[in-house]
Amino acid sequence: MAAATPRTIDLNADVGESFGPWAMGADAELIPLVTSVNVACGAHAGDPSTILRTCELAVRHRVGIGAHPGYPDLAGFGRRDLDLTPDELRSTLVVQVGAVVAAARVAGVEIRHVKPHGAMYNRAARDPAMAATIAGAVHDLSPAFVLVGLAGSASVAAGREIGLRVAEEGFADRRYEGDGSLRSRRLDGALLGPAEAAGQAVSIARDGVVTAADGSRVAVRADTICIHGDGPDAVAVARAVRSALAEAGIRVAPLGDDFGNG
Repeated sequence: MAAATPRTIDLNADVGESFGPWAMGADAELIPLVTSVNVACGAHAGDPSTILRTCELAVRHRVGIGAHPGYPDLAGFGRRDLDLTPDELRSTLVVQVGAVVAAARVAGVEIRHVKPHGAMYNRAARDPAMAATIAGAVHDLSPAFVLVGLAGSASVAAGREIGLRVAEEGFADRRYEGDGSLRSRRLDGALLGPAEAAGQAVSIARDGVVTAADGSRVAVRADTICIHGDGPDAVAVARAVRSALAEAGIRVAPLGDDFGNG
């Protein structure tokens, strides 16, 4: 009998979030530990020099590149919900993603995916109209892009509806609520340390479930698992997650042709 094909999953990180002289995250250490990166586009974080430098670093380590657009809200780091009109949302998405597309081309590659950031990501997960606007903008930029969204969310449904490939996302370093949403960062226990994150990553990749804050078991079917690059333990979390996945016999690989097909 032939051996079973190992489970494969992408491991992604949000990076490129420094701004001018203000450094955020340890991108040089983190990027080699993941298989895909989501590069901030200059609206919630990042600047032109950081975007280009981050793309060049990702290419050096053969890591897949995606754009990470967020609300234009540097002061709030894109984690405050803004009431943009559909036209305003579409315009900021097109311009933000376009910046990373250009930087990646100069670095020698094309971007593979788009993943909204922060409050935009969370609202799109539950708001079908907003999700449709985001999916439409991504499709207009390139129907070949993979749209990354919270597993089981309106974002994923909107991407599929318009014909995009989608990657359903789980989170290693964030606590889940019983309804499958992410626990608010304002609440205790929202962020997981290296050991808990490693266990949750394996549970998502191997078993398709997480244990929520209320102790319930929640189904999370994911193609990619995120590690937040702005966390103080991001590098330690990435090392622990990468090691735990390897020990569980789970292969990691960038988002690409094997992903986003539902």
